[in-house]
Amino acid sequence: MARWVLHVDLDQFIAAVEVLRRPELSGRPVVVGGDGDPTKRGVVSTASYEARAHGVHSGLPLRTAARRCPEAVFLPVDRDLYEDVSSQVMAALRSLGAVVEVMGWDEAFLAVDGDPEEMAREIRERVRAATGLECTVGIGQNKLQAKLATGFGKPAGIFRLTGETWFEVLGDRPADALWGIGAKTAKRLKGLGIGTVRDLAAADPAALADAIGPTIGPWLVRLAQGRDDSPVSDAPYVPRSRGRETTFQRDLDDWDDVRREVARLARRVARDVTADGRQIARVVVKVRYAPFITQTHGRTLDAPTVDPERIEEAALDVLDAFAGRRPVRLLGVRAEFAR
Repeated sequence: MARWVLHVDLDQFIAAVEVLRRPELSGRPVVVGGDGDPTKRGVVSTASYEARAHGVHSGLPLRTAARRCPEAVFLPVDRDLYEDVSSQVMAALRSLGAVVEVMGWDEAFLAVDGDPEEMAREIRERVRAATGLECTVGIGQNKLQAKLATGFGKPAGIFRLTGETWFEVLGDRPADALWGIGAKTAKRLKGLGIGTVRDLAAADPAALADAIGPTIGPWLVRLAQGRDDSPVSDAPYVPRSRGRETTFQRDLDDWDDVRREVARLARRVARDVTADGRQIARVVVKVRYAPFITQTHGRTLDAPTVDPERIEEAALDVLDAFAGRRPVRLLGVRAEFAR
């Protein structure tokens, strides 16, 4: 097993790629999302640091982003370009001879021996030479530590976080500073008198098992202690689901129209999963009501299937679980693969 784990994270990846092909945008607030028209509905895919300084962030409605930063340059999403540049980055990482686990367009883990800082500097130089992009490298004794270290190294830096420095760096931070803990879980923990990473690390795993769940409770304690046994693997990434969603420029007021759109999305998803040759075990529907309230419901199928009619039928059954009949601005259907 390699002695060190490095987490490589491309800085403001999508925005940086756009600036590379439009150098005149350097130093300006750039927002990428939808078709690039902030008067239409859609959400921010990414924002440059200059735009983030105005409170613009991923997932924010484009119209809100335009209000917060009217001087921003808005650009459409160009998936083909980002995938091409990402491939160049990952090729540069693999050229180092280390085990590389790709986590998405803009991040990867590497398992390395030797001097981790020296390797981190080499990574940054090779990525820059191959693409012109900057990246941050987090160093840890496991994936959890390396992932969190990256946040302290941004932008374009190198940061090491180990078991020896874990509590010095993270001990007094709130529990949701940890990778894997969201706001809801942090709120539950706070209700149990657990507010910080140090509090959680000292918690009784058995007590948390009773309060939160037999698997999640003890895992949260291990997380807070900086423990992570998951290996860095170069096995090809296998998606767990396929999904489609649509944002409507005008709200759907008629629930019959909503049902037709869900059926249409389900059929598109069915065509997508047919190409994967894998069976579907669960179908999930997402409804975003106007102005911006999102709910999801799902259903596990009686038996895995690739039958488009069963996938469509399941999606419509799930839609019936939504009690609200308010105007709808977005619909999504996701099919989860059988394990």
